[in-house]
Amino acid sequence: MMKLKLKIAGLFFVALLAGTMASCTDIENEEIQKPYTYSEQYYENLRAYKASEHQISFMWFADYSSSHSMGIRFLGLPDSLDICSLWGGIPSDIEGKPNTFYNPQVYEEMRFIQKVKGTKLTYVTFPGVSGLDWVMSKPTAEERIQVYGDSLLNIVYNNDLDGMDLDYEIHGDWMHGANFVNLIKYLGQYIGPKGKDPSKMLIVDGWPIEIDASVYEYMTYFIAQAYSSYGSTDLQNRFNEVWHNGKGLTPDRYIVTENMGDYYSTGGTPFTEADGNITSAMGGRLYSLEGMARWNPTQGKKGGFGAFYGHRDYNSNPPYKYIRHGIQAQNPAIN
Repeated sequence: MMKLKLKIAGLFFVALLAGTMASCTDIENEEIQKPYTYSEQYYENLRAYKASEHQISFMWFADYSSSHSMGIRFLGLPDSLDICSLWGGIPSDIEGKPNTFYNPQVYEEMRFIQKVKGTKLTYVTFPGVSGLDWVMSKPTAEERIQVYGDSLLNIVYNNDLDGMDLDYEIHGDWMHGANFVNLIKYLGQYIGPKGKDPSKMLIVDGWPIEIDASVYEYMTYFIAQAYSSYGSTDLQNRFNEVWHNGKGLTPDRYIVTENMGDYYSTGGTPFTEADGNITSAMGGRLYSLEGMARWNPTQGKKGGFGAFYGHRDYNSNPPYKYIRHGIQAQNPAIN
């Protein structure tokens, strides 16, 4: 199958041609180049790769600014990144726009990676309603869920984002438990795989997760905060908790992530694969980010891998060494 080598911003990216040739990838050599030197054909093929069936890469990104450092700019992210969750808030070019912060340059760069590079952007929030009087003043649970759900949908659509990422770490909040399940089912009427607009993603992340198995069918992805994972056995046990013997989440919608904010210098914690291997494909000890990229549950291929504060991997030599290697390990080239 023919492959087209594409130079990407700050590194090399190999993507397949559009159509049937977009399903196999050879990704991310480690040569560093300046941005803004690529043809429209390059970007067209980059978008085609991201639209193809493959295991995705994901990142929670924060600290972005108009700084000279590409390590905290949208333009510095790996071109092959599939989903960027906006942990640092939503930039805007309109002063005073609700739920955003005003920074036209950051906004322009965010739109460039979304519209030109095909990176999907998600709004991330803790879906708690404690202190939200305009929600809690509603007399019934159904009305509370509806007005809060509508507010989340409005943020996504009013800011032309590709979906939402709900961080389910709200123990004790009114929206926890059965109310959260009903929130997902309400949102799932409009976005996600069962919604009127499945192009908008409905993502839930967190760990540990205690949630009714029936709600997973509404999620585009569930993202496990599998931070400091010691190996494939741990990742398999985590997936089994959301699998529910086939009644819960399917493996292709399961993403595992490492905390690169803590482990950017090593690419994670020491990791052991199911067969006992502890050696990285780069040589030396295998660490968890690469291990997550290489791992799949026994039930089938996972949806992807990713990182919290993944932009700190920019400090590696070369920049984004561990994430780029993980993308290559997850989607190895087919010769």
